[in-house]
Amino acid sequence: MEEKKWNILVIDDNEDILLSLRLLLKPYTNIIRTSTNPHQIPAFLKAEEYDVILLDMNFTRDAISGSEGFHWIHEIIKLDANAVIVCITAYGDTEKAVQAIKCGATDFVLKPWNNDKLIATITSAARLRSSKQETSLLRLKQTELTNAQHNAFDDFLGSSDSMKNVFGIIEQVAATDASILILGENGTGKELVARSVHKLSDRKNEIFVSVDLGSLNENLFEAELFGYAKGAFTDAKKDKAGKFEIAHGGTLFLDEIGNLSQAMQSKLLTVLERREVTRVGDHKAIPLDVRIICATNSKIDEMIASASFREDLYYRINTVELYLPPLRERGNDVELLTRHFIEKFAFKYKKNISNISNEAIHKLQKHPWPGNVRELRHVMERTVIMAKTENLHADDFL
Repeated sequence: MEEKKWNILVIDDNEDILLSLRLLLKPYTNIIRTSTNPHQIPAFLKAEEYDVILLDMNFTRDAISGSEGFHWIHEIIKLDANAVIVCITAYGDTEKAVQAIKCGATDFVLKPWNNDKLIATITSAARLRSSKQETSLLRLKQTELTNAQHNAFDDFLGSSDSMKNVFGIIEQVAATDASILILGENGTGKELVARSVHKLSDRKNEIFVSVDLGSLNENLFEAELFGYAKGAFTDAKKDKAGKFEIAHGGTLFLDEIGNLSQAMQSKLLTVLERREVTRVGDHKAIPLDVRIICATNSKIDEMIASASFREDLYYRINTVELYLPPLRERGNDVELLTRHFIEKFAFKYKKNISNISNEAIHKLQKHPWPGNVRELRHVMERTVIMAKTENLHADDFL
C-alpha cells in the first residue's frame, strides 16, 4: 500500500537547513512550509493542518538555552492539542531534547542528521498524528454511544397487524444499506425504528448517531452536521468533527428532516450525493461510509408539491419508505404497552403494583392519544408514581 504523503511545517533560523529539508522531504510531502520566523507559527496552523512540525530549539543569535523552543512547543500545543512536534537540536543538546519531550514534543533530531534516520523519524511521527486524530474521534464516538445507552429501546413493542407489517419491513431492509424514510406522527417511535434497523444490520457493532434537525437553525446546521476547523468562526477554538464524521462506519439518523430550509436541504443533498463532507472553514473533503435513516412527521408529498421540499433530496433519502401508525390505530397494542410500562415503572420506583382493571384498560383504549406512545409512557409513569394501591383503576388515570 502506498504511504500517505505528509503535510510538514519546518521552523528553523538557518536558511541552508530549510533548503536541505525542502529538497530531502519533497518526494514524501503533499505540503511543506518553511520559515525562519517562529512568530509565523500561529498563522501557519490556522491556515492548514500539519502531520509533523519540525521545530528548531533556538532562534536568537548565540542563544543556546532552548527556552525559545520550549515556549513554542507550549504555544503549538495550545493551538493544536494533537500536534506532533519533532525538535531539531544541535549535536550534544540531548538534555534539552529530553526536556522538550517532557514539554510535549514527540521526538528530536540531532544536527547534522542522517537522512534515512530523519525520514524514519518523520514517518513514525506522522503515524502518531494519525493515531491521535483517530483517538479523538473515538472519544467522540464513545460519548455518542454512552448517550445512546440512555435511550429507551425496550419500549418498541406491538402485536397489531400494522406493527407486524412494520417489523416485517425492518427485517427486510436492515441487512441492506438502503436509505430509509420513516413517516409518522410525533411520539410514534420513529427513532426506535431507526435503532432497530441499525441493531439488525451489518453495522450493529458500529455507532448509531441521532440528530434532531428540528432543533438546528441555519447557523448551527453546518457546524453540527459537518464539523468545523479551528478558527472557522469566533468560538471555534479547536477542530471539531461533525455528526457525519462521527457516524462513519455506522448509522446516522436525521429526525425531523421536513423542518430543513431550502438552503439546508441543498447542503445536505450535496453531502449525500458526493458521500463526503468538508468541515466548515476547511478545504479537505472527508470520505463517508454512513447509512442514512431519516424521519419526519410532515406530509412530505404535500411539501414536494408546494416546492418546500426538494424532490431530488426526497429520492435520495427514500429508497425505502416506512409508515409508523399512530397508537389510536394499533388496537390491543394499548393494553400491551400499558402492562409493559406498569412493570417497567413499578420496578424503577419500587412500587408494588400487580394489576390494572378492565375498566381502566377500556378507558385507555378509548383515549385518542394525540401524543402516541410517548404520551402513554408519560401517563403510565405518572400514574405508577402516584398509585396508592396494588391495583390500578380507571379513576387513577386523569
